Amino acid sequence: MTSGFRQMALITRAMAHPVRLQIVDVLAHEGEACVCHLENRLGYRQAYLSQHLARLRQGEVVRARREGLNVYYSLADPSVVELLQAAAYAAERLAIRRGAPPLPRPSKRCSAGPCPCPKCEVHERLPLAQR
Repeated sequence: MTSGFRQMALITRAMAHPVRLQIVDVLAHEGEACVCHLENRLGYRQAYLSQHLARLRQGEVVRARREGLNVYYSLADPSVVELLQAAAYAAERLAIRRGAPPLPRPSKRCSAGPCPCPKCEVHERLPLAQR
């Protein structure tokens, strides 16, 4: 029984940072992404994101796949999305109990324009009907 709680603690510690939650949110909504894609979507520097991605990998929340010079990250298991949704729901309920205004939805992402990664370049060249 203790090992189950250890695994739960490993996962929740890995996700216990706002930037890591944002990374998981992007991967949940957009699928596999490289660091430059996450940099574009979230507005953080590559080195900063890489540190957080390393922590998410240690916690087995994300997995990495190398393709040429790029490393692509994806959720290790889709059930992580349910954990993210449960945390958002709990945070909203706690805010309401405190009498605070409703929390903004966490999936608001910025974008600095088209992402320069090879995967996005191919996507941008596809006709709209195939995207």
